Amino acid sequence: MARKFTGGKLVIASHNPGKVREIGDLLAPFGADVISAGELGLPEPVEDGLTFIANAEIKARAAALASNLPALADDSGLAVDALGGEPGIYSARWAGPQKDFTVAMKKVEQALENKENRNAHFACALTLCWPDGHMESFEGQVHGAMVWPPRGDKGFGYDPTFVAEGMGISFAEMDPAAKHAISHRAEAFRKLVKACFL
Repeated sequence: MARKFTGGKLVIASHNPGKVREIGDLLAPFGADVISAGELGLPEPVEDGLTFIANAEIKARAAALASNLPALADDSGLAVDALGGEPGIYSARWAGPQKDFTVAMKKVEQALENKENRNAHFACALTLCWPDGHMESFEGQVHGAMVWPPRGDKGFGYDPTFVAEGMGISFAEMDPAAKHAISHRAEAFRKLVKACFL
């Protein structure tokens, strides 16, 4: 049986404002008083896991131990079929030290040159860790295809170049509430909420 979060302060183990905002919106109904690792001045741990879940666990554990508060970490990224699942766990690193996703999107497009298969999926791993080290982890995915040129100015990361199955517009063209309803993060959150918040 999963451990329940009973309210109060919860650290979002991220320094990415877009990700913190999206997670904060999803957690709003559950009595979590969220604060980001960035706001607390916590260092970013080395993410040397080989899977999204391993990296989420590294981040959640580091934030929970450093803050002595429960911490929620997300590790997510884009996996492109024709690139053997890359950029995958290195999705943020493809954006370089300046975290410029315009650069990352161009790298993906260049790597896909002369490739017909544009199928891809976003994956999200969520880990909730308590200061005693107990963790619960969940994963979600959303499948779709890459498009070029980038479209839309909502969302963040690779959103302007990804169209989910059954949708005619990119994640960055969607209303945030509509994206939250179908995204990889939303699927992982549904699992997390059912196990740990309800």
